[in-house]
Amino acid sequence: MAFLQQSPPRQPLLNVPAVVVATIVVLALAYLVWSFAPGPLEDRVLFDLAFFPARYSAHYLAAHSAAPQSLLELAVPFVSYIFLHGDFSHLAINCLWLLAFGPIVARRWGAGLFLILFVLCAIAAALAHLATNWGSDNPVIGASGSISGLMAAAILMLRGRVWVEGEPFPRLAPILSSQVIVFTLFWLLTNVLAGASGIGMDGQIRLIAWQAHIGGYFCGLFLAPLFDHLARRSFARRNLSSRGA
Repeated sequence: MAFLQQSPPRQPLLNVPAVVVATIVVLALAYLVWSFAPGPLEDRVLFDLAFFPARYSAHYLAAHSAAPQSLLELAVPFVSYIFLHGDFSHLAINCLWLLAFGPIVARRWGAGLFLILFVLCAIAAALAHLATNWGSDNPVIGASGSISGLMAAAILMLRGRVWVEGEPFPRLAPILSSQVIVFTLFWLLTNVLAGASGIGMDGQIRLIAWQAHIGGYFCGLFLAPLFDHLARRSFARRNLSSRGA
């Protein structure tokens, strides 16, 4: 006699957290809207939303008889530049890297901390580029600085192996562990060489904001222990509330 057995639930082909999918969709939609905008509007969006170091230089503004911008106009580009991409290959590469490292971070920390780190790494990336390119009128666009920060956090997670009883996931690898240091040095060297040669991951010659990549990376690297602590506390509170119920 044959016995009916319940088949296991089907797993999705790509088990990607919703926040990662949503981030990719928003980046793709922003690219499409900007790409098909009329010429004057496209230029206006670039001027208003891309990150231009020159807009923060009083000397540059005075030399070009440009009026100083408001505090809001100065603040918005620190985040808005991540929604602009130069071409489809630029967008595709960033989305693939986000798909590679974003789920690791989102599954462990949840959507809220994922998005907060994503934004903070964007700001850190812009600040690093601003500090090293003061007065430059070349715009910075793209989410690679934010994704570099997610990658740094993901590396600490992937290299973490110490489990503590009662905790939801293993401890992060120490920032000064040999594996993390080797990867960090590799990432630094790769970006410096890419910046010097101008050769991107798609093989094309272009201006690369490699300082932004490094700024975003170190932001994710140094904030990861704090965010991991917050995630653990949130997990502990949920456990306590569920037991109380």
